[in-house]
Amino acid sequence: MIYFDNSATTFPSDRVRTVINDMLRDEFSGNPGSLHKLGVAADKAYCDTQAKVADLLGAYGSEIIFTSCATESANTAIRGFMSRNGRAGKRVISTRTEHKASLECLALLEKSGYEVVYLPVGTDGKPDLAELEKAMTVEKTALLCFTLVNNETGSVLPLDQITALRNRLSPDTKIYLDAVQALGKMPINLHKMNVDMCSFSGHKIHSVKGNGVLYVKDGVRIDPFILGGGQQKGMRSGTQSLLLAKAFEVALEEAVETMDGSHEDISKINEYLRKELTKRDARILSPDDALPNVLNVAFEGFESETMLHCLEIYDIFVSTVSACSSKAKKVSYVLLESGVDRKTAANAVRLSFSRYNTMKEAEDFIKTVDDIYDKFAVMK
Repeated sequence: MIYFDNSATTFPSDRVRTVINDMLRDEFSGNPGSLHKLGVAADKAYCDTQAKVADLLGAYGSEIIFTSCATESANTAIRGFMSRNGRAGKRVISTRTEHKASLECLALLEKSGYEVVYLPVGTDGKPDLAELEKAMTVEKTALLCFTLVNNETGSVLPLDQITALRNRLSPDTKIYLDAVQALGKMPINLHKMNVDMCSFSGHKIHSVKGNGVLYVKDGVRIDPFILGGGQQKGMRSGTQSLLLAKAFEVALEEAVETMDGSHEDISKINEYLRKELTKRDARILSPDDALPNVLNVAFEGFESETMLHCLEIYDIFVSTVSACSSKAKKVSYVLLESGVDRKTAANAVRLSFSRYNTMKEAEDFIKTVDDIYDKFAVMK
C-alpha cells in the first residue's frame, strides 16, 4: 500500500498506540473532576500534559484548550470571539479559500448581521495584501481569519506581513489562524507568531481522531461553545479525556523531534514527483513555494475521481478535494478561487505526504501512473 492522503488523516504512530494502551490502565482512568486520589492523579496528569503541549507550541498552559477536533476549535474561536466582543465591531476579513470549518462559521455570522470581507487570492493562493490594507483602513475590523497552510494546495500564508499590517493599522484587531496542516511540518511558536487564536488537530500528526487543541491568547475573551460542568476553566465543558490529551502530546512531541529530517525527505519526494509528473504533461497546481507535504496535480485526460479510483486499483490512496467536501463531488472551490480553470480543476488530485513516506513509494507511484495511462487513457 502507498498512502499519499496524509492531509485527510494520518495513521497513529507506534508511540501513540503505546501511550493509549498505557492510559487505559485503571490508575489513569479516574475522572479528573473527582476529589478522590484517582481523580486527583488524573487531573495532575492532565494539567502536566496541557503544560507540555503548551511548551511545544510556544504558549502557556492557561492558553491551551483540548477539544474534539479542529472544527470544534474553529467554531469556538470564530463564533465565540465575535459573540463575546461586540465592542470590537461586526466585521471580519478572510478569504474564500479557507477550510469549511471556518467558511461555514463566517456564513453563519453573515446571516446574523455581521459583515465578512473576502479578500481575493492570487494564483499562489495567498491573499492580496494590498486589498487587506485597504479593507483594514476603511472600517474597524474585529477579526482576521486565515489559514496558515492550505490543505488542498500547500500554499503558505504570509503571516509575518499580515501581523505587521495588523499591528500598524489596527492593533486591537484579533487574528484567528487555522494551523491544522502546518502543525508538525513547520516551526510553530504561538507567542512569536503574534496571533490570538489558533486551531490544531491531532489526527493530522499521527495521533488518533477525536482530539484537537484550541489556543486562546491570555487576555483574549471568547464565549465557550460547549456548556456544562465548567471543565477547562469553563471554556470547554465535558469530562476531560486524559487518554486523548496524552495521545496529542506524544504525537506532537514526535512531530517536533522529526520535523527537520522529515521536511528534507518530503521535499525530495515532492521535487521528484513535480519533475516526473511534469514530464508526463500533468499540470502542477501547488505553488512553487508551497509546503512540500502537499502536491496538487491535474492529470491530462483523467477527471479527479477517475484517477483516484484507478490508483486505488493499485492500492495507492490519494484525495481529490478536501476530505470534508469530497462526498459532494464538486470541483475544488480552493482551486477555482485561485484562478485555476474549471476543466483543469476537475482533473485535480491531491497527494499529501508524511514522515513515513519514502522515495521508493514516489518512484512506484510514477510507474503506476505510466501503467494507468498505458491501460486506460486515450492519449493525444
